[in-house]
Amino acid sequence: MPPENALPLVLIPGFMLDETLWDEVVESLPATCEVHRANLLEGQTLAQIARHVVASAPPRFVLVGFSLGGYVARSIVQQCPDRVAALILIATSLREDSPERQKAKQAAVDASAHGQFRGLSLAAIRQSVHSQRAADNALTGRIREMGTRMGHAVFATQSLLTRAGVGPHQIQCPTLVIAAAQDALRQVEEAEALCSQIPGARLEIIQGSGHMIPLEQPQVLAQLMMQWLAAMPQASPLL
Repeated sequence: MPPENALPLVLIPGFMLDETLWDEVVESLPATCEVHRANLLEGQTLAQIARHVVASAPPRFVLVGFSLGGYVARSIVQQCPDRVAALILIATSLREDSPERQKAKQAAVDASAHGQFRGLSLAAIRQSVHSQRAADNALTGRIREMGTRMGHAVFATQSLLTRAGVGPHQIQCPTLVIAAAQDALRQVEEAEALCSQIPGARLEIIQGSGHMIPLEQPQVLAQLMMQWLAAMPQASPLL
């Protein structure tokens, strides 16, 4: 259990995902845990989105970033290192988009610009979850609904974000990196590379989950986060 005076958590979702991504994770946290859910709706660059998140965040907090939210979280640490007491990065990476990947994203944006935007394609969504959950219509439908709510303009902005310039070298706060063993979008090797570049960072790997860890394994994720925070030294700014 976290101490009563533990700092609040700021939760940042991923690509075309909204605040409801964290529903089951929050339900699995202690009732005394203060939670602030950020969104990725404002800003045209990672730095601008990061400033938008910080503008409504508490003065000092534990920062949790999922997938694209991990890139935003690293930008927050770059811009406001004194406000981030600890960092938890989930299913994210140091990698930037290759030119080929950038072209593919632009093509997807162009192709979806006409007609009614219905969120991410089912093929893309099924790739983002564990293979055994690909036919789980409740799960895949929930992911698609989040994207539909956010709309095409946000899809275009998030798809075309430049992910360069948010390396790990300025991260000095305690950091936990979490990956999924069966993630088809982000390899465990990417998490290992990220962890190795952050002084003192710890890596945890969750079994039985695809990329969408907060939806697929929310209880396990919440437990890992709370155990790590509770185990931090008494000298930690969290305590």
